[in-house]
Amino acid sequence: ALCYEQLTHASSLKPELVAGLDILIIRELTGDIYFGQPRGRRTAVDGHFPGAEEAFDTMRYSRPEIERIAHVAFQAARKRNRKVTSVDKANVLETFQFWKDVVTEVHAQYPDVELEHMYVDNAAMQLVRNPKQFDVIVTGNMFGDILSDEASMLTGSIGMLPSASLGAGGPGLY
Repeated sequence: ALCYEQLTHASSLKPELVAGLDILIIRELTGDIYFGQPRGRRTAVDGHFPGAEEAFDTMRYSRPEIERIAHVAFQAARKRNRKVTSVDKANVLETFQFWKDVVTEVHAQYPDVELEHMYVDNAAMQLVRNPKQFDVIVTGNMFGDILSDEASMLTGSIGMLPSASLGAGGPGLY
């Protein structure tokens, strides 16, 4: 999310909050609740309303998925301002406590890069309160989807936000 001086008026935030903004959001794109199994609809057999119709999705991450995206974030930060903010919801989701643990382990290989962890609700607030505090944000698929759309509005429009879906071995989608 880049905000050029000439376009600060396009943001809904005060120009001084977004002038010179340059945030890179690295979103894991193949895991998380969007792709986790099992998923579906059924009649509940337990919980608060047994016998009622319910829907469910499964949030999952494996160590290799988290390690892969963490390395991408730390390597990108080395080419920028050497700061990574890992966004999670480790206070209530076991999946993201695992995420936080693995990102912290990978960070040991990048002692020249600062790492901070931030809960997603705080990150959403900080993006509109003080967006220039961020350099590289790394997060899971669902949180990245939401935060990148929010960050696009810092520049004035989702149409102003460049994006790419990149894999290690093939062409990217831009």
